[in-house]
Amino acid sequence: MGEDSLDLKGKIIRPADLVNYQDGSVVSRMLTYTPQGTITIFAFAAGSGLSEHTAPFDAVLQVLEGNAEVSLAGKNFDVVSGDMIILPANIPHAVHASISFKMMLTMIHA
Repeated sequence: MGEDSLDLKGKIIRPADLVNYQDGSVVSRMLTYTPQGTITIFAFAAGSGLSEHTAPFDAVLQVLEGNAEVSLAGKNFDVVSGDMIILPANIPHAVHASISFKMMLTMIHA
């Protein structure tokens, strides 16, 4: 965990304000990293995404702004601001933002 993350401890934060959109790319900022898990904020420019992949841990995807399509084990879900979806460990998933979209990903290591 970097010094920047330490500056956030003990403060009220608005996760969506911690990352900015960048044309044609996905921007991320890790808020915390511990042996038990991580919390990362992502900003997806319209048309960007994460290709199908797996992760060794369960993760909770929470939509902060905009909407996106999440593919989980071949099934597509439209998620909008305020929605959450649990991504089980070792199950293929992908994220595609047709419009600008921000999310918080909490990965649970233990």
